[in-house]
Amino acid sequence: MRTVKRAVALAALLPCFAMAAPTTLASPATAQARQAPGAAALAQQKAPVGLALSKIDPKPVRANSRIEISGLARNRTDDQLAGLTMRLRYSPQPVTSRSQLDQFSSGQPGLLPAVAPQQLPLTGIVQPGKTQSWTFKTTTKALQLRAPGATPGVYPVGVEVVNSAQQVVGGLMTFLTFMPKDPRFQPVAVSWVWPLIDRMHRTSDRTFFDDQLTKEMSRDGRLGKLVNAAAAGTTPITWAIDPALLDDVQQMASGEYTVRPFGGKATKKEKSTVAASWMAALKSAAKGDPYFTVPYGDPDVVALVRHKTTRDIGVAYDERNTGIVPKVLGRPADAQIAWPAYGAAGPGTLGQFAEHALKDGGSFLMRSSQFEDPATAWTPPNATTTLQTSEGERTALLYDDKLNQIVSKGTSTAAGAALAEQRFLAETAMIAAETPNLRRTVVVAPERNWNPAPGLAEKLLTYTKDAPWLREVPLSKIESAQPQGRLFKGYKEDYEAFELSDAHLRQTREIAQEAARFRAIMTGEITISYERSLLRLQSVAWRTMPGRAKAARRELARELDDDMDSVRIVTTKNKRVLMGGSSGKLPVLIENTLENQSVRVRLVAVPTSESRAKLRLGALDPDEAVINLRPGERAQRWIPAKAAGNGNFHVRLELMIPDSGGRTFGDGETITVRTTGYGRLALLITGGGLAVLFVGVGVRAIRARRRRKAEAGGDGSTETGSLGTAQQGNGYAGPGFPGSGSGFSGPASGYAEPGSGPSGPATGLSSPATGPSGPATGFPSPSSGFPEPGFPEPGLPDTEPPSGPRHSPGTGLPGAGPTPGAGQPPRAGLSDPTQSSAGGTGPLPVTESPGAGLSPGQGISPGPDPSTAPGLSGTGAAGSSAAAEPGGASEQAPDGTANGGGTGTGGASEQAPDGTANGGGTGTGGEPSAWRWERRSRDGD
Repeated sequence: MRTVKRAVALAALLPCFAMAAPTTLASPATAQARQAPGAAALAQQKAPVGLALSKIDPKPVRANSRIEISGLARNRTDDQLAGLTMRLRYSPQPVTSRSQLDQFSSGQPGLLPAVAPQQLPLTGIVQPGKTQSWTFKTTTKALQLRAPGATPGVYPVGVEVVNSAQQVVGGLMTFLTFMPKDPRFQPVAVSWVWPLIDRMHRTSDRTFFDDQLTKEMSRDGRLGKLVNAAAAGTTPITWAIDPALLDDVQQMASGEYTVRPFGGKATKKEKSTVAASWMAALKSAAKGDPYFTVPYGDPDVVALVRHKTTRDIGVAYDERNTGIVPKVLGRPADAQIAWPAYGAAGPGTLGQFAEHALKDGGSFLMRSSQFEDPATAWTPPNATTTLQTSEGERTALLYDDKLNQIVSKGTSTAAGAALAEQRFLAETAMIAAETPNLRRTVVVAPERNWNPAPGLAEKLLTYTKDAPWLREVPLSKIESAQPQGRLFKGYKEDYEAFELSDAHLRQTREIAQEAARFRAIMTGEITISYERSLLRLQSVAWRTMPGRAKAARRELARELDDDMDSVRIVTTKNKRVLMGGSSGKLPVLIENTLENQSVRVRLVAVPTSESRAKLRLGALDPDEAVINLRPGERAQRWIPAKAAGNGNFHVRLELMIPDSGGRTFGDGETITVRTTGYGRLALLITGGGLAVLFVGVGVRAIRARRRRKAEAGGDGSTETGSLGTAQQGNGYAGPGFPGSGSGFSGPASGYAEPGSGPSGPATGLSSPATGPSGPATGFPSPSSGFPEPGFPEPGLPDTEPPSGPRHSPGTGLPGAGPTPGAGQPPRAGLSDPTQSSAGGTGPLPVTESPGAGLSPGQGISPGPDPSTAPGLSGTGAAGSSAAAEPGGASEQAPDGTANGGGTGTGGASEQAPDGTANGGGTGTGGEPSAWRWERRSRDGD
């Protein structure tokens, strides 16, 4: 079991050998004269044998204590090291001041005058890379340790390694604190500020560039150790919390989050249970302890003041950003502290802190080296003083510079932690011993990125509570103490070299300007914000990571560009628009592909400078120019355009921020408008062709409709009167005028002439109405149109008949006289119904009546009185006389009676087989009854 523990301790101590192996000896004065940060450490790294301290017990030592000092030794060379021995050196004289303590700390063990009799051979590290543990056991009396009076005593002790030639090849220095049996001094009041601040881990609010927080929040991680140490003890502390840290943790604990390393691919991470557990542990550990918040992201306020971007300081302190901490802890901040980075600030920076963090009172937390010691030599410095700012006088709490370095520097390893423990006890004991009759106050505020070794933070809090010369007190008690008058040294200009660079802040401002444009077009609930992203980019943590700072700027700029490109003008790949003719409207499509954010933009289109002379663009209506787009929505606008000539013209399309005085959003687009002069002519030609086509189709439709009506309509009057026997006609009927259906009257029985009066005598002859009767037997009537396909016209010549109404010459009598051939029997069976002419849209064959006119060998019998005889033209009762409409016709019924002519147009007259004449029927586009009868017969009716 002991072997296992020793192996574990060895693994923990190996990294720190470089810090605990001096090779050269020097006096404290020499060390003080040439001390420079890291110089001693650099020299120690070259020591052949590295030494690490693992334990000193007890703490503190007393008069009868048995002292045990143990650690590890390692051969750091590539050669064998034989004849090595280790010895313990010490000084029986106590250290008399803190400055002397510092000199011994930076010196070598060879400066100590006394050597303990015990020596340890190091045979286990002869071979390169080998490690051996060592332990010195002694007593207080053997080391001649005694207290200087009734105050704590601090004694330097050291361990060194020599070779066979008695050359020192390694060593380390530490301290023992001796506590007298009867102490008489005032204990030092110590208050701790516990930093809960971390470097940045996100660029935008939605993307982490690493997942390091998961490791840091674990039990052995940096943040996990700080929370667990505070929870394990009862020493009062004051928490200093960065809202950005809790914002990151809350993001991880609330659901899935994205990690995209710089230059790498994005990875989805599950909801972090580690983050949720750490937040719960923090809430429990901080219960009852006061806390204050630093500005969101812990920005480099000094650099921001120098570059006159102080607005961001107010934003970082705004409650909408710092309010995350009260939500997590469940209570508001109960301490008002302003803590500049590294505890140093100039008057301008202090004024900003006073304005935003200390406007209602409170104190600055600053490093003690920023102030002069009290003017009187017999007055030791305390932690409370005052400071004048542009907002008035404020209290300043000064944390001890040396103690901060002791607990913060090189304490992440077990060996470094062991040395820090001994040095912390020795330093605080010296503070108590310097002025034993005065109560001193000390504030300890480790660095923001403090990463103590496991157990160190907890031990330091325990020492603060249990060491006889220390008393733990809340920070508020030191804050309320009587302030000392100490002169403020100001901010050294040399510190400017350590601030965020000009290039970093300039590029951050450029990103901020673009983010402001993006924010200006958002409407409704704001779900995308770059405010905190920009604050994180101004964090003081980037001071020591310029390379990562550059990568973070680029990544944030890329993410912002991607979001802004989601609101854009959509163009074709070749960015061309064709406009037929010299004028038209240009289509412009705008889209918003953001997931949860509505936007409002204004569209503006202007010709480029080289196109303005020949292309003019009309303005959109104000309501159309301003476009509101919900997430995933598109909108199209049409811009009037007029070009002077043909060619390619360039148009610049821009999205503007409404009511911003002409501020643009995004990069816009430049499109090419190609115009041609054939647009209007092409429209006229196309329109004319369509008009001709529609007219032709319309005419044919009207004709077809009239034909259908003619086919569906019946005859006119069916009233008949008794007539004498008609004689066969011997003449030709004159042509009648066509009616509205463009038909012609059929052949009459006898001779007919035009007239507008009543129909002629009944027997043998029929009288036309308004126009001449149709053609006589054997001659078809001419048509006003083209022949209907499928219905031939028998007897017509190949040549086209003349247009217009015309008369057929004949020898018949006028319609008012007697009808020749009255009373003659008709020639039955000679009627050809296929030659009847029906009125209508198109011409139909005209019916020939061979029995019309005078039959051979028959005399002429006078017919009945026109006023009384049946068969007269008209629409009333049989025998009444009436004027017929143009195109009316009469026909002879089979029984020899004549029916009156109807008022329809386009009818035809014909002679029935029995020699009587029938009047034309009523209706537009009518057709002869014989034709209708014959067609029905063919159709099978």
